[in-house]
Amino acid sequence: MISAQRVTRQARGVFYGWWIVAGGIGIQMLTAMLLGQAYGAYVVELQRQFGWSKTSFSIAYAIQQAESGLLGPMQGYLLTRFGPRNVMRVGLVLLATGFIAFSQIQSLTTFYLTFLLMAVGTSMAGFMSITTTLVNWFERRRATALAVMQTGGAIGGLAVPLVAWSLVNNGWRATAFGSGVLILVVGLPLVQLMRRRPEDYGYLPDGARLAPAAEAEPASNFSLAGLQRADFTTREALHSASFWYLSLAHSLAMFVVASVSVHLVPYLTEDRGFSLEGAAGVVAIMTGSMMVAQLTGGLLGDRFSKRLIVTLATLGHMFAMLTLALGTTFPMIVLAVVLQGSAHGLRGVLMMPIRADYFGRQNFATIMGFSSLVMMWGVMSGPIVVGLIADSSYGYEPAFLVAAAAAAVAAVLFMFARRPIPPARLQRP
Repeated sequence: MISAQRVTRQARGVFYGWWIVAGGIGIQMLTAMLLGQAYGAYVVELQRQFGWSKTSFSIAYAIQQAESGLLGPMQGYLLTRFGPRNVMRVGLVLLATGFIAFSQIQSLTTFYLTFLLMAVGTSMAGFMSITTTLVNWFERRRATALAVMQTGGAIGGLAVPLVAWSLVNNGWRATAFGSGVLILVVGLPLVQLMRRRPEDYGYLPDGARLAPAAEAEPASNFSLAGLQRADFTTREALHSASFWYLSLAHSLAMFVVASVSVHLVPYLTEDRGFSLEGAAGVVAIMTGSMMVAQLTGGLLGDRFSKRLIVTLATLGHMFAMLTLALGTTFPMIVLAVVLQGSAHGLRGVLMMPIRADYFGRQNFATIMGFSSLVMMWGVMSGPIVVGLIADSSYGYEPAFLVAAAAAAVAAVLFMFARRPIPPARLQRP
């Protein structure tokens, strides 16, 4: 075993892991600004031109999430086999190609096909690939690093009003085509910052170096404290109750997040009389709250119980949906989106660190891939359920109450998701 005394202090200069964080911020910002957070704005414009129903757009979003979930286990293998840089490079090219093809669609079928291509690209270039990389580069400061990286998504959300302005002034086709070009010009250089794991460059996670006497010993099975990590195999993780509690709770929480992503802008423009630019401003308020909460959640997650934090944050989702369903005034809507953004930021930033804490980093990509198979059902069903209710005579209010109930169940499941007991092969007297 490598003792703590045989690990030298962090090398001088900026630890390269933080450059990977910077690259992740840029890529997350691109995908959130151009697609993830801007999807609701595209829905409004496409509905005006083609007259498609809310359920049709919800199905498109569900197709994207189904692809992400089904691709998860394969993506975990590809990340392990080829490394994040190669996988993400291919993903960005597919995403850019999808946007350019999207700018030429004329039917619902071609919309679904191009959206599927963008979904594959977003999955390969986005959150899971970046997160898997950072889990390898950080242990002690893992939650902080992931929190800082995820602010890219919030920054992208703050830029959604720019996309809405382009949609109104340049049209959705020109905006989509320009988005594809922007992804190639900005995204591909950022991918060059990605590296597989610190041990390949003589580091341990968080920037420590091995002392000369210890460099000959394998570092991949030890933490900075000199204690053997509980690196579960994929099979061992799947047999753990904690895996299923986390995955099911995460799925229900994403039921809420996905529903808001797809339906908030249509709800504000159709039911509350907002302009498209005004609704985009409300989205910016929500994502600004999310960014602050992400940074706060990262700092808290490295110091306090991640499970308790995500449980309380999920209750925040519930109160946000109740407020959105029952509130009719502008201050109530602002309160709802601030609650929703804060809950998403606090909970979302800790979902990957808590899995890495529970199951280790050696098989993290594959374990996360299988978890995405469970999580996708919530992301897929949320917008469809809310869309079906909204398309009926009931409207959005009861739909948001259903989302609030999903968040309540998720909070209970998070409470049961305790740290699993390490497998027998990892336990010592």
